[in-house]
Amino acid sequence: MPALRQASVSDHRPLVGCVQRWWGDSRTPEQARELSLLLPRLFLQFFAGTSLVLEEGTEIRAFLIGFHAADNDTEAYIHFVGVDPELRGQGVARRLYTAFSRRAAEEGRTVVRAITSPGNAGSIAFHRAMGFSVESGDREVDGVSVHTDYDGPGQDRVCFRKGIAL
Repeated sequence: MPALRQASVSDHRPLVGCVQRWWGDSRTPEQARELSLLLPRLFLQFFAGTSLVLEEGTEIRAFLIGFHAADNDTEAYIHFVGVDPELRGQGVARRLYTAFSRRAAEEGRTVVRAITSPGNAGSIAFHRAMGFSVESGDREVDGVSVHTDYDGPGQDRVCFRKGIAL
């Protein structure tokens, strides 16, 4: 069974490689490279302590990049999650989310937040199944509340929130 550990700065290059490989089946190489830009080194320089890596031997099989809010002591945020396509549908993402939420609750956090694109039906279904609620936005897409231009012009997002406790 793969082992879960805290991320480290030295994971940056391998994680970028994972993103480019794991999403290469559903995107062009350029699109996969662009997606990997959502994972700059600074996330591991400053948030390795709240991020997780799932390894089997020396091979990374999944990861979660998340952090605790600096501007309040109640919230935590899941920024990026990746699971090796060979392990998808086996509860790996659930394991990562559960471990992150447990650790956040141990630090006194009471809310976990995450976002996804409106077109990512799998992510929306996953978050709902994990108990996240969709936060009201300014319009609906396919019955889901969306925040228009959340990440800039044309970058609409679905925002999720989940209360956590020990």
